[in-house]
Amino acid sequence: MYAMTVDEKRNFHWTEVPDPVPKEGEVLLEIHAAALNRADLLQRAGKYPPPPGWPEWMGLEAAGIVLQAPEKSRWKAGDHVCALLGGGGYAEKIAVPEEMVLPLPANLSMIEGASLPETFATAYLNLVLEADLQAGETVFIQAGASGLGIASIQTAKALGASVITTVGSPEKAEAVRALGADLAVNRKTEDLGKILDTHPVDVALDCVGGSGLGEHLEKMAVGGRWILLSTLGGERTELALRPILKRGLRLIGSTLRSRSTEMKGRILRGLENRIWPEIERGKIRPVICRVFPIREAEQAHALLERGENIGKVVLTVRDSE
Repeated sequence: MYAMTVDEKRNFHWTEVPDPVPKEGEVLLEIHAAALNRADLLQRAGKYPPPPGWPEWMGLEAAGIVLQAPEKSRWKAGDHVCALLGGGGYAEKIAVPEEMVLPLPANLSMIEGASLPETFATAYLNLVLEADLQAGETVFIQAGASGLGIASIQTAKALGASVITTVGSPEKAEAVRALGADLAVNRKTEDLGKILDTHPVDVALDCVGGSGLGEHLEKMAVGGRWILLSTLGGERTELALRPILKRGLRLIGSTLRSRSTEMKGRILRGLENRIWPEIERGKIRPVICRVFPIREAEQAHALLERGENIGKVVLTVRDSE
């Protein structure tokens, strides 16, 4: 089979590699589409290696057709599925633990299905399992027009929460409001601190970190839960501790990729039970920004690096997609 590998100069190559051999409890998938995530950019730069046991090439989520499944598995050859991966989605095939496979929602294409597992699993993990978001609460979501931002906005609204989110342009503000965001803050022209002063939030999903974390954490409502997902804005901040004590605030660090297979399976079953029905009813919808053939992975990465995307960027592996 072929996979999109990266050389020491970070150049892509569509390279022949050995076919994956499924281990006990694994499903063999023929990949039709794979979606990009910011973690792919970090991995390509040598800053985010895949967990042990996963392929060296990138790709955290994919959709395709089951070629082979274990005996007594819920999956069978021919099933249309999508999957959460530790890596390896930029390829023609992959072997993946059966717990990390989800049915492709009935109304979606392979391209749309590939855009779901990583972003919606991250949203579900952090909004439901980490933050225990309740109906009527307010959640603050950084980078609302990103793939994760869009998944988080829609998940929060499905759970009955109000949403404040940041964007970088009027076009992105319009897009996230159309998806249900109650307040879209242009980070380039508006003062986020003043807005959080008058709109204290119960939960925050923060992929930025940096100095803004310390400035804004203390503005949370009593019992607030600030979930730190990444540090794109810097690894250091200054915190005032008294507001944390007085208001019972919690700062929680959370990543999905490092979780055990068992934990990821728990996340995906919750996702299937609570969010998949909303997708099949059309109340939650994937938002696809651009689709590229996998041999154009370089152009796809460049688009994501520029931050121009509203929604997901997807690679097609099969010409029919």
